[in-house]
Amino acid sequence: MKYHQPVLLKEVLEYLSPQTGENFVDCTYGFGGHSQEILKKIKPDGKILGIEGTKQVYNLNKKNNKNKNLILVNNNFVDLKKIIKKNNFGLVDGILLDLGVSSWHYENSGLGFSFQKDEPLLMSISEEGITAEEVINSWSKEDLVKIFREYGEERFAYSIAKEICEERKKQRIKTTSQLVGVIQKSVPYRYQKRKIHFATKTFQALRIAVNNELNNLEIILPQALKVLKPGGRLVVISFHSLEDRIAKRFFKKNIQEEKVKVLTKKPIQASFEEIKLNPRSRSAKLRAGIKI
Repeated sequence: MKYHQPVLLKEVLEYLSPQTGENFVDCTYGFGGHSQEILKKIKPDGKILGIEGTKQVYNLNKKNNKNKNLILVNNNFVDLKKIIKKNNFGLVDGILLDLGVSSWHYENSGLGFSFQKDEPLLMSISEEGITAEEVINSWSKEDLVKIFREYGEERFAYSIAKEICEERKKQRIKTTSQLVGVIQKSVPYRYQKRKIHFATKTFQALRIAVNNELNNLEIILPQALKVLKPGGRLVVISFHSLEDRIAKRFFKKNIQEEKVKVLTKKPIQASFEEIKLNPRSRSAKLRAGIKI
């Protein structure tokens, strides 16, 4: 079963430029689409430390892993420095951060990432922390408006938050289909008929809030730079403007401080051919740099 199609694979290999004997960290291992190709380039002695936050995904990979040069860890990548130290991995030649949620999470996890399925409102990548159900049923209207506006860039944030607060007085909102129904009542008919599904931005905002995605990215980027060898490469693939903004700001700051040489003056995006084969690659943006 193919769980996930790695995005910008050719470009990741180009900008990480893996060579025989080098060591890499894949901070968002998923199902290893990028890492398996990197392993081919760095054999026989190069190693990959693959970090995966979702226990189910980690267990599937661990069960199938026969490669002694692939070290798999179930953890949140915000603990990068600790994970590297614990596994005696030392300084590394390259780090990949592919920030997209895998197809498996939407299609097979049962965690409520997709508004096209009737599932419990969980949305948590790891087993720790809050769930989307808790956010929807306990956060104030003001806090809901804030995340829908800031994380989802949703123009009807206020009316959606207001309708959620009205609905949860009658019954607890526990499933994705319940939430989609509430959103549908909150937005104009013309908004419901657009090409992009009317629940897309609300679900994105919830996922970001539940998994603390933006703050986690702010935390990991300085760590990634610190553990890289001089000449080591960092590649970041983001899937929405908020993540890309953080990556852009990080690279710009470290270029000014002469800690990084940028490899991508503008973000690299998927080719027309790749988008045709994998529509989810449409929103991917890749930025890369070399540690000085």
